[in-house]
Amino acid sequence: MNRLDSETSPYLRQHRDNPVDWYPWGPEAFEAAAERDRPVLLSVGYSSCHWCHVMAHESFEDPDTAAIMNRLFVNVKVDREERPDVDAIYMDSVQAMTGRGGWPMTVFLTPDGRPFFGGTYYPDRPRGGMASFRQVMAAIDEAWSNRRSDVHAQADQLVALIDRTSRAAASLSTEAAPGAGVEAGVDGQALDRAGDAVLSAFDPEWGGFGGAPKFPAAMTLASALRVHHRSDRPELLRVVRTSLDAMASGGIYDHLGGGFARYSVDQRWLVPHFEKMLYDNALLTRVYLHAWMVTGEAAYLQVVDETIGYVLRDLRHGDGGFYSAEDADSEGVEGKFYVWSEPELRAVVRAAAGAGADDEAVAWWGVTAAGNFEGANILNRPVRGDLIRPDSVEAARRALLTCRESRVRPGLDDKVLTEWNGLMLSALSEAAAVTGNRHWRDAALANGEFLVANLRREDGRWLRSWQAGDADRPPQARHLAYAHDYAAIVDAFTRLGELSGQARWIDEARHAADGLLELFWDGDAGGVFTTGNDAEQLVTRPKDLMDNATPSAQSLAACGLLRLAALTGESHYDEHARQTIGLFAPAAAQHPTAFGRALEAIDMAANGLDEIAVVGDRADLVAEVQRRYLPNAVLAWGEPYDSPLWADRPEGFAYVCRNFTCQSPASTPEDLAAQLEA
Repeated sequence: MNRLDSETSPYLRQHRDNPVDWYPWGPEAFEAAAERDRPVLLSVGYSSCHWCHVMAHESFEDPDTAAIMNRLFVNVKVDREERPDVDAIYMDSVQAMTGRGGWPMTVFLTPDGRPFFGGTYYPDRPRGGMASFRQVMAAIDEAWSNRRSDVHAQADQLVALIDRTSRAAASLSTEAAPGAGVEAGVDGQALDRAGDAVLSAFDPEWGGFGGAPKFPAAMTLASALRVHHRSDRPELLRVVRTSLDAMASGGIYDHLGGGFARYSVDQRWLVPHFEKMLYDNALLTRVYLHAWMVTGEAAYLQVVDETIGYVLRDLRHGDGGFYSAEDADSEGVEGKFYVWSEPELRAVVRAAAGAGADDEAVAWWGVTAAGNFEGANILNRPVRGDLIRPDSVEAARRALLTCRESRVRPGLDDKVLTEWNGLMLSALSEAAAVTGNRHWRDAALANGEFLVANLRREDGRWLRSWQAGDADRPPQARHLAYAHDYAAIVDAFTRLGELSGQARWIDEARHAADGLLELFWDGDAGGVFTTGNDAEQLVTRPKDLMDNATPSAQSLAACGLLRLAALTGESHYDEHARQTIGLFAPAAAQHPTAFGRALEAIDMAANGLDEIAVVGDRADLVAEVQRRYLPNAVLAWGEPYDSPLWADRPEGFAYVCRNFTCQSPASTPEDLAAQLEA
């Protein structure tokens, strides 16, 4: 038993029975390293990471390897999802040393936390040109024992490099556009240039961007749809439709239970890396919803329905919080939960729907005797985009899903992360508002209540991660929230207010925005640091810029603050948002696939936001607004709150405003539609 047993992270608890003498991240580990004059071996991963499990099985569960680790190092385990600040700093160092990164991440540190060597997965024996983990440890020990001055020189160089990397946001706009102010690049032309760059990176055959492995790039697709909507560029709509059709037809989409896997290992979206992450499904729900609103394509709404259904069925705590992820593996085999042999599938379908139904199911999902993945079948739709199932195929789907539920499920990472819940709450609130789905509305409100009750301290300080506990441990929230958490909450609560008409959610968004600016604002360069000014001091204070798997803190903050300013009339939110946009606007126009959410903020800043207020009990007018794709609009209705949108407005009308100057009151849905279309 090591020191991980009392941790809340499912990932850390996966390692509590390792023979490795693991420490969680904290001063105890670094004090031990200093006292024993040993380096720190930092291992970073997450619970649904396949190669993390492989390295754990090969090395961390092996007594002989563990004995070497315990003799030579102080060993520290970190869940990257709980501590993105730690992960970001040391990932920068690994990428600087090796030119690439990933998980598991293995970094060797001095006792004061400075990195001096690192990499990702190390095998248990040399193969494929890689040294074994034991060889790496022996080399590190030799350098620490015999060339200590070289180690410290390397550590100093790396710290200086990652400090410059973390501060890149402060200088990028100046480098890209010397002498430009914070509004640099914030114009419609920048968005058009970004659209051109999206087209140049697009895979016209299979959709998406680049080759294998292929990630969904939901934020880039969302920004492309936004540019098309503003500029009427059908070629960008083709990018979106081709990509969404191909992904939803491929094996990356779960055709039985809904939801998307993390990425595809091939170019055509057939073979997924099978883990399912909450944030991917939140971001993809949003872009499929918007695509349905723009195109009316029923298949996109089906994907939204099934993806939300997956989250509410399999990733939801009974009190309303959303869990983080499901593993790629079950019973120690990647993908075993999801794949089918042809005889097994036929037998299940015949038993449920009768003879002949199995032939239709086999044809619909491209099932063969040989299979398409290690002798088994990943279900996919060979006819791209043809996703609306006939009744007989739908009956087969239900039967197969019921049968699959009897299998051993992949591991569940049941921690609740504020940032990822905020992303899902935003998407769920939008979907509930657009469709009028009461079940989704109730789930969104329950999630908001859960976050306020469990992830915020009594003094108002938000926390990062909550875990339900068990018979031996009570429920617990841990780790100070990061800028990403605060910014995601700002956006989510404004959208929950727009969904529900409840004023309290706009008030909650204000409180979160005030905390974001108080704790994280960079008074010198603008934008937000990852960590608060009350947080642990690491070797540098990170500050991310680019959108990656999730939106950057900068783009989340800019979008949330712009929308909150439009709802409340508080100009300082708008001013902070525009300073933040000035950091990434020049780079975003040139590299749109790295700044998908950032482009949405640029669009809002460049083209402005419409403020729509429906005053009084006019559900018909509210519905007229909510059913439309209005990416640059905010909606106030229901309970009044402190905002110019409510000042001296007679009830029974809708008001379409810009900078709080309004058009003539609209009394009918037709009048309102005419104003919105204009």
